[in-house]
Amino acid sequence: MHIVTGSPLYGIMLEKLQTFLHSCELGYDAGIQYTVLFTENDEIIATGSLDGNTIKCVAVSPAHQGEDLTAQVVTQLMQEAVRRSINHLFIYTKPQNQYYFAPLGFHPLMRTADCLLMENRRSGLQQYLENLKQPVFTEGPIGCIIANCNPFTKGHRYLVETASRECAYVHLFILSENKSTFSPSDRLCMAQEGCKDLSNVLVHPSGSYMISASTFPDYFLKDKSKAASAHCEMDIRMFAEKIAPALKITRRYVGTEPCCPVTAEYNRQLKLLLPRYGIELIEVERLAQDQNAISASKVRALLESGADISSLTGLLPPSTLKFLKQII
Repeated sequence: MHIVTGSPLYGIMLEKLQTFLHSCELGYDAGIQYTVLFTENDEIIATGSLDGNTIKCVAVSPAHQGEDLTAQVVTQLMQEAVRRSINHLFIYTKPQNQYYFAPLGFHPLMRTADCLLMENRRSGLQQYLENLKQPVFTEGPIGCIIANCNPFTKGHRYLVETASRECAYVHLFILSENKSTFSPSDRLCMAQEGCKDLSNVLVHPSGSYMISASTFPDYFLKDKSKAASAHCEMDIRMFAEKIAPALKITRRYVGTEPCCPVTAEYNRQLKLLLPRYGIELIEVERLAQDQNAISASKVRALLESGADISSLTGLLPPSTLKFLKQII
C-alpha cells in the first residue's frame, strides 16, 4: 500500500480521485486544499481531504472495508492540519458514520436526517459563545444579522440600522471563512467601523459555527437537489437550537434576495423553520440605488473593472470608502 498526497491533486490523479469518489456516491469539492490517497496496485482504496479546517470526502473502497483505513486516512489529515497550524477540526459526514470518527476524538455537534457535523473539541461551541461580548442588559428584543460583508455596503448599513432601531441589542456576525475577495479580518474591520456609532450593535466573527459555502455538505448527498435544503437545515438548527438561546436572540434580520438562488432558498428555509423555535424572521427590502438593489457583488465587479473608489459613494458608506483607500 502506498500513500499519495496533493495540495491539491491535479491532472490524472485528480481524475482518478473523482472517479473513485463517484463510485462511493460522493462528489469532489473544488475548494479542497489537500488530499491523501491510499493506493494499491495503482488503484485508490481510500481517501480523504482537507478544506480549511474541515475534513471531507472521506471514502474507503468496499473491498477494503474493515481494514481500519478510515482511521488511517483521518490520522494523516489531522497530522497535515497540525503542520498547517490548524488545531480545531470539523467533519461533515453521514449520520451512520459517527462510530468511525468518535474514537479519533470527534464529538457530534449537530445532526439532521442526512448530515452529521462533528468537531474535535467537546465544548468548542460553548467556549465560542462564552467569549462573545454580551449586552449590558437584555430588556427588549435581541436581534441578529449574519453577513459576509464583502465589502460592507450601504445596504448592510441600512439592514443593521433597521435592526438597531427595532431591537434592544443586535448581534452582527461576520463570516470568518477565508473564501472571499476581502479577508475575514478586513471584512470584520469594515463592519466594526461601519457600525461603531450604533451603540446597541455588537459585531462578532462568526467562527466556525455559522456554516458557509466551504462546508456545504452536498459532496456526500447522492441527490444533489437536496443539498441546499440539507445545508440550510443544518445551519438553521445550529443557530436556533444552540446559538440563539445562549444569546437570547428572538429576531433574525435578512435582506431580500432578488439575485442569488441559494440565498433565496436559505431565506425561504429561515421563514419556515425559525418560527418553530420562537424566533421571528424579519425580511427587509434591500436598499436600492437608481432602482437597483445595492449589493457587495456589484461593488466587487466595479472594483475589478478598475473603477475609482471615490466613484462608489452611492454604494459604500464613508467608513468603507476610507478603509478601501487604505488597502487598495
